[in-house]
Amino acid sequence: MVLQIGHLTSIADYFVICSGNSGRQVKAIAEAVRQEMAHRFGDHGAIEGETAANWVLLDYQDVIVHIFREESRAYYGIENMWRDAPQIPSTEYDSQTLGTPLSQAPESPKMLHQAS
Repeated sequence: MVLQIGHLTSIADYFVICSGNSGRQVKAIAEAVRQEMAHRFGDHGAIEGETAANWVLLDYQDVIVHIFREESRAYYGIENMWRDAPQIPSTEYDSQTLGTPLSQAPESPKMLHQAS
């Protein structure tokens, strides 16, 4: 899930929210995101919560990635806290970013949505 939060707060422009079934999955997702961001943008970001792996936060300034264990995601209800934020349809970011060849990838995380 991607939420566009820039008009609601100054902390970031987007939240990416996902979950894993176990601490191991959460750590694996976080590592995959970090590797891809470093590869595409040279940005390793700041990381919080990796040790406990209940809620890992990756901060890329304009984009904050929240990776939860399923039960933690339900408990914290972050989607409800940001219910006024528009959700970007997955068809938009799937086709515009995830499937984009690296040579055509946006130059920064902030440009992910602007690429469309």
